[in-house]
Amino acid sequence: MEHGHPASKIETAPATWAAVEELFGTKGEPSRCWCRWFALTGNDWAGTSPGDRRELLKSSFQTGPAPGVLAFRDGRPVGWCAVEPRARYPRLKRSQVLREAGLRSEDGLDLWAVSCFVVAPNHRRSGVSSALLAAAMDHAFNNGANVIEAYPVDTDHRTKATASDLFHGTLSLFKAAGFSSVSESVPGRPVVRLKKRGAAR
Repeated sequence: MEHGHPASKIETAPATWAAVEELFGTKGEPSRCWCRWFALTGNDWAGTSPGDRRELLKSSFQTGPAPGVLAFRDGRPVGWCAVEPRARYPRLKRSQVLREAGLRSEDGLDLWAVSCFVVAPNHRRSGVSSALLAAAMDHAFNNGANVIEAYPVDTDHRTKATASDLFHGTLSLFKAAGFSSVSESVPGRPVVRLKKRGAAR
């Protein structure tokens, strides 16, 4: 079972801090980043330790809707998807992907961004990412989003992308969920969006 295809059902819910802490653990990239890469500018990132980032993510659970959703199997967290208003991700304002796309100006709280996926290694390629994206869409729309944006990797263009490169999600994942590309200015890194049904924007 190279990729592990557990047969048990995937359940999703808005994230809780305790479950995120359990999933991210103490080894690997999630335990160093704590999903704060987009929430910090370059200078701020350089000035923080993994412990600082952990506390920043923890504190974001206290200020409104959860900053992401979780997937569970048999009661254990197996995946995370970060989704918040894009205005809470200052690094995105300076990102080449958005700058090239000419999409920097729209920063109302009704524009949310899906920025990161974390899936436990033995649960990859078993439906966790698609379940997480569906839950992230519900979470965003239920908390005021009119538009959801994401920055996936087009694996048809970036054929050598490794698992660690795909934390943004793949283009095929978002297209299957109904997202459409609004910019392909950076080859292999489209910007995709999905509007809430009935939303004016």
